[in-house]
Amino acid sequence: GGEEAVAFVRNKKVDLVVLDMILTGEMDGFETYRQILELHPGQKAIIASGFSETDRVQKTHALGAGVCIRKPYTLQQLSVAVWKELQESEEETFTL
Repeated sequence: GGEEAVAFVRNKKVDLVVLDMILTGEMDGFETYRQILELHPGQKAIIASGFSETDRVQKTHALGAGVCIRKPYTLQQLSVAVWKELQESEEETFTL
């Protein structure tokens, strides 16, 4: 759930977060990402959702999350999304 994700990253830096938009507990993917950004501004993320681009997905993109992959997704689709998000991060670092 979202609460556990926020607790996990509270004291740890991660390269990428994979956000599910519907989580157990009180927080959805948008709220989870919003709270993670308070701890780690600029945190890279991709979105996994079984639904099309909902309002919450669009708001999560607006916060800075990258690609949205639709469930059920393949390992190849997940790898491409992860690669793309991390590659963009790397390009930003090297082109400054």
